[in-house]
Amino acid sequence: MPRPRPAATRPPAGRPPHRRDSRRPAERRPTTIPAQPPPHPTELFAERLVLVLSGQRPMHWVARHVAHTAFDELARLAELRPLCAGGHRPAIHRIGHYQPHPEAYEVFVRIAAGPRLHALAFRLTRGADRRWRCTAVETDPARSARVPEPRRPAPDTPKGPDTSPAPPEMT
Repeated sequence: MPRPRPAATRPPAGRPPHRRDSRRPAERRPTTIPAQPPPHPTELFAERLVLVLSGQRPMHWVARHVAHTAFDELARLAELRPLCAGGHRPAIHRIGHYQPHPEAYEVFVRIAAGPRLHALAFRLTRGADRRWRCTAVETDPARSARVPEPRRPAPDTPKGPDTSPAPPEMT
């Protein structure tokens, strides 16, 4: 007596499994995007500080991430808007950091705003609550000290001893 074939080895109804219908799109499995590691704290703070110093975000947007005297310095710098460049949005070119100890980073950022390159430096310190806070901020000195100098008239006479002829004497 012939033995019946098991159900798993029977050919499927319809077309054979190795044939594909060219009129139908191929089955596409959804592609999964691999999980990205979270950004480094230096990158997050650099982006936040650039947005505040260019006037794109208000000061209070980073207030809880800035500690003590750095807040005062950042507020002063934010008023000057050192990264505003006549309608050009600043772009971060490079971020570098030095880690003097495991709870602190000293960060430098090179920023392009229009035709100029700017420098930004800040210090991050991890607090007792394990959160990173900015504890110092500096920008390039020429841009951050935008105090208008008083205009001096151009000198008409050469400096040095007075060599002009004496006025005629009146009698």
